[in-house]
Amino acid sequence: MAQTAIKATIVGAGLVGSTIAYTMVAQGVASEIVLVDVDNDRAEGEAMDIEHGSPFFKESLIHAGDYQTSADSDIVIITAGTNQRPGETRMDLIGRNAAIVTGVAKQVKQVSPKAVVLVVSNPVDVMTRVVQEVTGFPAERVIGSGTNLDSARLRYLLSKKFGIDSRNIHAYVLGEHGDSEFVAWSNVNIAGMNINEASDAFGGLMGDYDYINLANDTRNAAYEIINRKKATYYGIAASASRIAEAILRDEKSIMPLSVKLTGQYGLKDVYLSLPAVIGQHGIVKIIAPYISEEEEGKLHHSAKLLAEAYDSLHSAK
Repeated sequence: MAQTAIKATIVGAGLVGSTIAYTMVAQGVASEIVLVDVDNDRAEGEAMDIEHGSPFFKESLIHAGDYQTSADSDIVIITAGTNQRPGETRMDLIGRNAAIVTGVAKQVKQVSPKAVVLVVSNPVDVMTRVVQEVTGFPAERVIGSGTNLDSARLRYLLSKKFGIDSRNIHAYVLGEHGDSEFVAWSNVNIAGMNINEASDAFGGLMGDYDYINLANDTRNAAYEIINRKKATYYGIAASASRIAEAILRDEKSIMPLSVKLTGQYGLKDVYLSLPAVIGQHGIVKIIAPYISEEEEGKLHHSAKLLAEAYDSLHSAK
């Protein structure tokens, strides 16, 4: 795929969708990007604004269009939906966004039946399951952005504590992208050392309070940003662009993404975040790393909440 023209569609030209588009153009992720939005003027304006900066980047065509224009995309990134407001949880969006995402999924199924679909709309784990059910696409081709950004936030915070490059820290936030997510402290790895060994080596001693505080700061980061500027978009755009790049370039990279479980940790059907190998056809392999008994309990708690949230969509009909 990397040797041929790559077509990407982003559905939703709001702050998240347009920032993803800009990031993908700046990073040269796709040769053509189509912005689709119910407000076509908004999509056209965003595309024009980004396009005018394109001479400074690797050549990439970006334009607004409809679903027909987006036909035969290699990847479709769904950001459509209402934004999380101050004081709301991601789950508060479920009723508002399920109908929107369902409509998008039906269109994508018709015009880009071979695409990999990356869902960003919140609550992302539930919305990803909705998209997979509506399209009927194989589960490996329908992926949620999941806790990829949460894990990056955690690595950033750890890098500040230990005074080292965040790219040399391997640490995952797993489960729901939301309030029941948890840090898998049992498999944090820094230069071959676990978190306690790294704490001794780098002088950033970790007490019980530090574990709690870092996990809370990671979990609550989006709320803190929303309270200050009403929305988050730069971080998620960087995350989504990186996921798209790994898919389109068939990198076989490992990222914590929202995937449909097939028996990992005794869980099936629910979408939640675990590390996964991704390539040009989507999920290559879901990884079930060692986690402690307590962490596995937290994973099951996340799965229960997400299954109940998904079921609530049907009971509300």
